[in-house]
Amino acid sequence: MTLTIIILILAVAGGFVYYIRSNGNVKENAALKSGSIYNFKVPGLNGSTIDFAAFKGKKIIVVNTASKCGLTPQYEGLERLYKKYGDRLVIVGFPSNDFLFQEPGSNADIAEFCQRNYGVSFPMAAKVEVKGKNQAPLYQWLTNMNLNGVESSAVTWNFQKYLLDENGKLVKHFSPKTDPEDAEIINWIETANEPNAAAYF
Repeated sequence: MTLTIIILILAVAGGFVYYIRSNGNVKENAALKSGSIYNFKVPGLNGSTIDFAAFKGKKIIVVNTASKCGLTPQYEGLERLYKKYGDRLVIVGFPSNDFLFQEPGSNADIAEFCQRNYGVSFPMAAKVEVKGKNQAPLYQWLTNMNLNGVESSAVTWNFQKYLLDENGKLVKHFSPKTDPEDAEIINWIETANEPNAAAYF
């Protein structure tokens, strides 16, 4: 009798764990299958939560960052964009150690580095993986046309830039070497949203 009760308890517990995990997967899959970035929430560098739904009506640049890269000075241009166009633009940085281990520090280390060296004031997410088997869900969505409905891409290096319009729709991505203040990006920021995203370029 005792063995039967133990087996029953274990079965109920297992079912509960399966339900919790399945419920989480349902929410994650819903975000991945959405045509908009607004269904994503990610941990922030400072422990808070970055809710992309809070950015409705603004353009968004998502960029993976690193502290020990030859492109790290791009933080300066990104910060200038954010300060100049903050009424219509949000930049969200995603620190990643995926490329030659160029972001080895903790979230606290990264936050201190960004503030001390570049005065970064735009939102920064907690460190993530932007490629590979542990690729963050948001980057799965950004890089897969079957999910974002626009294009498939691979994150090739630090500071690759993904541009999203005022409706949370992916527009285009720019290579890591493209300067944040490139004329095409400035033109996109300053142009009002249009039905045909290709019109920006």
